[in-house]
Amino acid sequence: MKRISTVFVCALLLVCGAWGVAPNAQAQTQKTTGTAVPQVERKRAPIFRPTKEQIKQAQTMLKQRGLYGGDVNGKLDADTRAGLKKYQEGEGLKATGTLNRATLEKMNITLTDKQKLIS
Repeated sequence: MKRISTVFVCALLLVCGAWGVAPNAQAQTQKTTGTAVPQVERKRAPIFRPTKEQIKQAQTMLKQRGLYGGDVNGKLDADTRAGLKKYQEGEGLKATGTLNRATLEKMNITLTDKQKLIS
């Protein structure tokens, strides 16, 4: 009987030990105190995305300035990104090659209501 109790206690300790070490999606164990701390799920900021029409307007402007030689098709392809980088460098903007809010505003391209809410 004593042997069964010892085996049971050892098995219970192994199970509890493994359970305490396993990662838990709901709480994270602090190493220093051993207390559970809930994980905080951070919301990501909305991503600023240009519309097809805004891309076309930007391509037209880049083409007029000789910074873009491709088609005005509303696609943010490699040639459009290269032209945007040249434009951004020339205008003192951060040269990202993306059609972000600062670039659209500098080009005097109207933002959508949704884009105006994104900082």
